[in-house]
Amino acid sequence: MIEAMVTVLGVGGLSAAVDVLREWQYDEAPMQLHPGDVGWFWRFGAEATAVAVRTWSRDGRILAVGLLDGRELLRLTIAPDAQRDEELARQLVSDVSGVLPEGKVCVEVPSGVLVQELLLAAGWSLDEPWTPLRRDLTEPVKDPGVRIEVIGPEHAHVQAAVLRASFDGSTFTSERWHAMAAGLPYADARSLVAYDDQGDAVATVTVWSAGPGRPGLIEPMGVHRDHRGHGHGKAITVAAAAALREMGSSSVFVCTPSSNVGAVATYVSGGFERLPERRDLCREV
Repeated sequence: MIEAMVTVLGVGGLSAAVDVLREWQYDEAPMQLHPGDVGWFWRFGAEATAVAVRTWSRDGRILAVGLLDGRELLRLTIAPDAQRDEELARQLVSDVSGVLPEGKVCVEVPSGVLVQELLLAAGWSLDEPWTPLRRDLTEPVKDPGVRIEVIGPEHAHVQAAVLRASFDGSTFTSERWHAMAAGLPYADARSLVAYDDQGDAVATVTVWSAGPGRPGLIEPMGVHRDHRGHGHGKAITVAAAAALREMGSSSVFVCTPSSNVGAVATYVSGGFERLPERRDLCREV
């Protein structure tokens, strides 16, 4: 019998959810929820993260983890050996209506899981395409060609300023950096900033390891709007790959909207390989 936990986990319950997300990462897996996704959400604080994370269990074992990334998107992944489990899939589909509000809402699931088929059969539709990209880290990574600094607490404001200058509407602050860095997943993460020849901070990235021999994640990567067109995106992407390789990651993944052709091109220039597009599933009413 599936135990659906669709209420607040509590901060103490986050450790188990992050641990299973680490265990479920492997190189051949379709793009899925990563502990780094939870780590990036942690910028809003531990309590908010606990409210946003859901788990589904059977006999005390977690079989699925969801992250409510905003009010209208549930990012959901499932244990590798349970992705075609019919009882679990039907429970997840049933519970989605209790997690998401009325109106247009979306669910992100790995390609090929049974939940995807059941949602489509229930009238959900495919949303805009996203492009996953992957870089293998078995071979050494070349020097990015620019000065790269690992950001610690004393320079949190530097990364925050570059991110705000990279994304319209970004609300990232040094306070949110400290909240993110206090989260459990950040023990396996690094924040990097690239500087140009004039000493200006021009690009930034945070990378998240899932442990040695497992794929890492880039989330987020940004280039300062006043310094674009000079190869800084490629440089910080290469630096991200190098940092994850140093931490023992087997590969690095990232996913970006296919419509953002500039971002896709930047990752490709940084040695990433495009993978088949994926789409969220959405319900209009």
